[in-house]
Amino acid sequence: MNYRNVGKSGLKISEIALGSWMTDLKGTDQEEVARETVKLAYESGVNFFDCADAYSGGAAERFLGEALKDYPRNELVISSKVYFPTGKGINDRGLSRKHIMENCDASLKNMQLDYLDLYYCHRYDESTPMEETLRALSDLVSKGKILYYGVSEEWGSARLEEAERIIDHLGLYPLTVIQPQYNMVDRYIEHEIIGTCRKYGIGITSFSPLAQGLLTGKYKKGQPYPEGSRATHQSDKQINALLTDDNYRLVEELSKIAGELGVPLSVLSLAWILQKEEISCVIAGASRPSQLENNVMASGLKIPADAMERIEKCLAFKRFERHVG
Repeated sequence: MNYRNVGKSGLKISEIALGSWMTDLKGTDQEEVARETVKLAYESGVNFFDCADAYSGGAAERFLGEALKDYPRNELVISSKVYFPTGKGINDRGLSRKHIMENCDASLKNMQLDYLDLYYCHRYDESTPMEETLRALSDLVSKGKILYYGVSEEWGSARLEEAERIIDHLGLYPLTVIQPQYNMVDRYIEHEIIGTCRKYGIGITSFSPLAQGLLTGKYKKGQPYPEGSRATHQSDKQINALLTDDNYRLVEELSKIAGELGVPLSVLSLAWILQKEEISCVIAGASRPSQLENNVMASGLKIPADAMERIEKCLAFKRFERHVG
């Protein structure tokens, strides 16, 4: 496993992180499989474990805390997030000082921790002044309840710039990291966000690297969806919207390149993200140990220049630019 700094901070995390967005596994057969996956991740050199207060109503935090408690705390980097409703009260949501402070304490209790290494704003809160949110996060650093804080891609480049001005003016602890969706078919952050992060030394811990499973190659045109896959049960149907003729053709082309390199498409997809030096890590889920084994293969994998050229030709991505005249 290779490790990278989170932006300009001194914190080092594994290039592959384990995401913990899961349903409540307590008392199910999948609970032991998930524990085995966490164990294999740790033994494979994964040191970053990502979670959030809203995942499964807190069950994901409680599971991860229990699964990690037997490993040395100093070897782990553990994160959570705040924004989404965690109760029925009017203040049980958003990025107010009240909700941030109370939910940080709740996350620490759920995960049986004294502190979180990384704490993210899960979304942007239009109803709360940015200064209030940033002061609260900086105060949590001062109190030692979190070590670093960050935001989601929904803050956007303009909001990141505004946050940096507020932080500089008030002398707050720095904004260290952003967690955006990023993969071969969703390169939104390349328009502006990556440049802003490079400018301020903000790390990027990207999620959804396999585009809801599209970039595993398991979905094939004209064939039934694999049993138990997201396309068969995902309530918001994100993966179903990606299963277009164009994407089927793209996956077929990318699979050929992966095959020539002797790796699964999923590994190529993760490694492609890690070719960019601004990326601190890739957060990938794994519902079983075999998926985790595949994920960690991407760490340190260098894609040859000619293969990168072929991939970029397939993707045909163009940064947004507006030319007049």
